[in-house]
Amino acid sequence: MRYVVVYEKAPNNYAAYVPDLPGCIATGATRQEVERNIREAIAFHLEGLRLEHEPIPEPQAWADLIEVSM
Repeated sequence: MRYVVVYEKAPNNYAAYVPDLPGCIATGATRQEVERNIREAIAFHLEGLRLEHEPIPEPQAWADLIEVSM
C-alpha cells in the first residue's frame, strides 16, 4: 500500500504525519531523518494494528500541488 505522508518544516526540526493513519507521526532533525523515521512509524503502526486484530486502513488521502498567481 502507498500512503500519503505530509512533511512540514518546524522552527527547530521536521515533522511528518500520515492522514490515513491517525496518530502516525514522526519528527527528525533533518529531512532525511524524518523520512526514515516516518517509514519506521508506519511499519510500527501497521504492526500494532495487526497485533490488535484491527483493520488496516486503505489509503484514501491524496496530495497535489496547486499553483496560484499573486
